[in-house]
Amino acid sequence: MFRLVTAEDTVRIPPERFGEDIEKVCYDQLKMKYEGMVDPEIGFVITVTDVKVNPVGRIIPGDGGTYHRVTFTLLTFKPEIQEVVEGEVVEIADFGAFVRIGPVEALLHVSQLMDDFITYDEKQGILAGKETGKRLAIGDRVRVRITAISIGRGGMASKIGVTARQPFLGKLEWIEEEVKKSKGEEKTEKS
Repeated sequence: MFRLVTAEDTVRIPPERFGEDIEKVCYDQLKMKYEGMVDPEIGFVITVTDVKVNPVGRIIPGDGGTYHRVTFTLLTFKPEIQEVVEGEVVEIADFGAFVRIGPVEALLHVSQLMDDFITYDEKQGILAGKETGKRLAIGDRVRVRITAISIGRGGMASKIGVTARQPFLGKLEWIEEEVKKSKGEEKTEKS
């Protein structure tokens, strides 16, 4: 889920940037520090916005820079267990598909794709159901439910597992077919 998180920090303005717009300098410093950061509490930091700088700074003896209190907003993405998300298939392997959800990739294991025997066609780069004929390829849009999350700190890898083996989940075209089929069944029941 995407969230806006309000935060406070102290930013050092280096002497070589004195005379520049203080908000722009603080924005640049915050961007370097926070963007791309991963934290288990707030998730993945995507960008810094809405920077408000206290124009009165502090000087520390022996340091030529000034230090200013700053309030700002972070746009974050923190996946939640059982959350339903849409994403794009960015890679196919014999064991499953990688789906981009927000700024990260989640693993859709073959066992979680559909109720069918699945074959992997390496030449075409697809996963296909033997009986249903359903095919999943790079670039397909899917709706999945998050089933497992392990968010690493700093440089550690984050792992997200998803499933499409529930009603109205999977490739968007499959869901449309499912909806049409269920509407057709409702009409025949009413007749």
